[in-house]
Amino acid sequence: MLQLGYKASAEQFSPRDLLAYTVLAEEAGFDSVFVSDHLQPWRHTGGHAPAALPWLGAAAASTSRVRLGTSVLTPTLRYHPGVVAQAFATLGCLAPGRVILGVGSGESLNEAPLGLPWPDGKERYARFREAISLIQALWAGERVTIDGTYYSARDATIYDRPDTPVPLYVAASGPSATRLAGRVGDGFICTSGKGRELYADTLLPALAEGAAKGGRTLADLDLMIEMKVSYDPDLDRARQATRAWGALALTPQEKVGVEDPVEMERLADALPVERTASRWIVSDDPDEHVERIWSYVEMGFTHLVFHDPRADQAALLERYAEEILPRLRAREQREA
Repeated sequence: MLQLGYKASAEQFSPRDLLAYTVLAEEAGFDSVFVSDHLQPWRHTGGHAPAALPWLGAAAASTSRVRLGTSVLTPTLRYHPGVVAQAFATLGCLAPGRVILGVGSGESLNEAPLGLPWPDGKERYARFREAISLIQALWAGERVTIDGTYYSARDATIYDRPDTPVPLYVAASGPSATRLAGRVGDGFICTSGKGRELYADTLLPALAEGAAKGGRTLADLDLMIEMKVSYDPDLDRARQATRAWGALALTPQEKVGVEDPVEMERLADALPVERTASRWIVSDDPDEHVERIWSYVEMGFTHLVFHDPRADQAALLERYAEEILPRLRAREQREA
């Protein structure tokens, strides 16, 4: 069954507003809510960066049905993976069957400002793989002892673990981490708007390869994608809304080494709207909107989490509940 989620944009809204939108998302019929975990947002002016761990506890207490997770948290530098394992085990006890740990290898924007080292890609991947192994070992066993290159444990036990295991989703944008997701993850996370060939020719084949190494197939995984959408009855307003998230349109070369939200904001604001809108499905027509979204379902994605940059999220959620979610559900039934 296709899962439809809401991205609680922690970089854009205060913790209280974010919680209110999460409650509205559940009422609107969304299946899940995912929140990012940043120390610093992508832009300084009007930016927010609430801590995901306490926020998820409040979200669990304020909702009753939606699944809640991180998209994504980095368990390698700011957090020791053992702390992450304990925190999500506790969340799983508080909201059984409703909590997901989504992990990624991180951004220097979140680590370097605290004086933490920002390793090269090879070390980041090695740390990431080792952190996942430790988290899963702590969830699975007692008196865990591990001597790793980066992380160790000595007779460690997480005493409060949920009866329903917390699934672990791995975020990736390249083949190596995607193979890791397929091999050890319960789900895979990526983002839309990067060109069909990346998903069809690189990521999904790498995911299938990793799953096969773990004795599984893609059918055993939840294939989640953050859908970058900007939907508004006024097409120009939908296009202009993407300027708030202009950093997404910066190339890796343009933002390499940028660890300051003020500088990231400056770079993003210098982009023309044609570039900021290029990462988003921008639409004023519900049928066209659904058609463009559905192309990702046809590629094989099973869990769509919608991130819209507009400031009025309450209006967005109402419009999605009335115009988009029913169309997606109907399409799913027709093509089942």
